[in-house]
Amino acid sequence: MSSPLPPRRHRHAGCLFRSFVTAALACVACGGFAQSYPNRPIRLLVGFPAGGAVDITARLAGQHLSAALAQPVVIDNRPGAGGTLSATLLRGAEPDGYTLMMGANGEMAISPNLRPNLAYEPLRDFATISRVGASQLVLVVPPGLPAKSVAELIALAKAKPSAINFASSGTGSTAHLSGELFKDMAGIDVVHVPYKGAAPAVTDLIGGRVQMLITGYSTTVPHLQAGRLRALGVTGPRRLKTAPDLPTIGETLTGYDVTSWYGLFAPARTSSAIIDRLHKAVAAMVKRRDVVEQLVALGIEPEGNTPEEFRAQVRIEIAKWGKIVKRAGVQLE
Repeated sequence: MSSPLPPRRHRHAGCLFRSFVTAALACVACGGFAQSYPNRPIRLLVGFPAGGAVDITARLAGQHLSAALAQPVVIDNRPGAGGTLSATLLRGAEPDGYTLMMGANGEMAISPNLRPNLAYEPLRDFATISRVGASQLVLVVPPGLPAKSVAELIALAKAKPSAINFASSGTGSTAHLSGELFKDMAGIDVVHVPYKGAAPAVTDLIGGRVQMLITGYSTTVPHLQAGRLRALGVTGPRRLKTAPDLPTIGETLTGYDVTSWYGLFAPARTSSAIIDRLHKAVAAMVKRRDVVEQLVALGIEPEGNTPEEFRAQVRIEIAKWGKIVKRAGVQLE
């Protein structure tokens, strides 16, 4: 004869006990994992070639994160499609904290407004860690171009429609949209020439194959200092502290205002313990005097905000760039 079933309350208590034990073991495992993280090298994806503003920021951050986490941080440049290739790789990575990405406006806020079949959705597929910093872009031309100010460049473009080519770090990138906005507000006809990153665009600009470029200030500093390029204006609402004599584009085109930002992302579902560990490392990094000096010299204002604050900023940026895309009438080929 089979044994009678235990009273219902006993069975219920047993289920609760087993659930408690399972949850407790999961917490212990999670905590143990977080405490041991990281125990091998971390890959830091960059969606643009070496030498651009995103890459420079990633390498600086990687150097200090490596010291803080006691593990190598390996920069993995995966240029293509305005930075969306690296973001797609991040989406498919394991959420274990060993694949991260230094993201920027292009792939995280602009492309969602330009690419209907994008393989990822930033707020759904990625965990925000911290925004490392934000910077203004700069409008640069080769020294041989007969334009020494924003007004003179606009006049030259109006006198010679379609004769001026403007480079960008890729279709749908911040540089591209900044140029399209400039073109729209100035009422000029210039031709867009996309590149796979800022570095090759700068190379062709120096060589005279293109005539203007809006890009990260950090990308152009050595070329400006060497006289290989001429800066006409910065894209933000105020002049740079490091270049107070350089006007803003908005001083000529009222209302023109564009800034770029660089932040650390992980795949969605990365544990909160790992996100917190990485955030604390970034927050400590941007408080270091030597790091602040390096970032400011590159025209980047250090931030190091919380994951929640960064996520809110990404949401705002997506909406902001959606308006700019619509206003400029940009369509991907």
